[in-house]
Amino acid sequence: MKPTLFAALLLLSTAAFAADPGTPGGLPPGEQGAKATLEKSPRHGEWVDVTVPNSKTPLRSYIVYPERKDKAPVVIVIHEIFGESDWIRSVTDQLAADGFIAIAPDMLSGHGKDGGGTDTFASRDDVTKAIRGLTPEEVTADLNAVRDYGSKLPASSGKTGTIGFCWGGGQSFAYAAAQPGLSAAVVYYGAPPASDVLGKIACPVLGLYGGNDARITSTVDPTVAAMKKLGKPYTPHVYDGAGHGFLRAQDKEANKKAADQAWPATIEFLRTNTK
Repeated sequence: MKPTLFAALLLLSTAAFAADPGTPGGLPPGEQGAKATLEKSPRHGEWVDVTVPNSKTPLRSYIVYPERKDKAPVVIVIHEIFGESDWIRSVTDQLAADGFIAIAPDMLSGHGKDGGGTDTFASRDDVTKAIRGLTPEEVTADLNAVRDYGSKLPASSGKTGTIGFCWGGGQSFAYAAAQPGLSAAVVYYGAPPASDVLGKIACPVLGLYGGNDARITSTVDPTVAAMKKLGKPYTPHVYDGAGHGFLRAQDKEANKKAADQAWPATIEFLRTNTK
């Protein structure tokens, strides 16, 4: 085999390995591969209870630490309307693989059976109904508590970003307006906050949307215009043919193509704005 051909094949092999879920530079897995990815992760992940002021119930949160020698920024992972799941935990693990301290709070902590969280609800429909009942004030208080917890960790650099999906994407966008100390916000197929609060946003926002998700994607152009008028940094990407939830549903070709582009953009955005 000629050296040039061997080098090319070696490069392709390395690239393929790096793209594996759970490895540095890889993508989060699709929903079906989430549990297996978590089981083989070499990183330290654990459940912690985050104290929320004026709340009787702690916020149960899954945290994963990166393997690095210096301090790391914190990324708060805000789950979908389906609640805390193996898939959200696998996203949290992937962020840690890429160098972030990642924390995924169960926003239904205290709302389930006997004061439990997502895993105590009888069905997914019950979970979505409960999440729709959360108030903006409660969500902001919970996210503030997680941000405070993360910023005080000895391994934290003090910088914090958010990333959210579906319902969580909308909450990530809203939190950028509610928390002036936030460094960056990533919005995966989530609705923007009301136009009268966009002016309060103090950090860059990255929006990632499926072209076949008109319910959400139809909000992009008006939001671009409003944010431009306000002088606020907002960078949207709309991926042709992809649907709502494309990062989780990578079994569809257009969704996988969108994920291949959106996730590297996410990591670059977070790294740039949490330095």
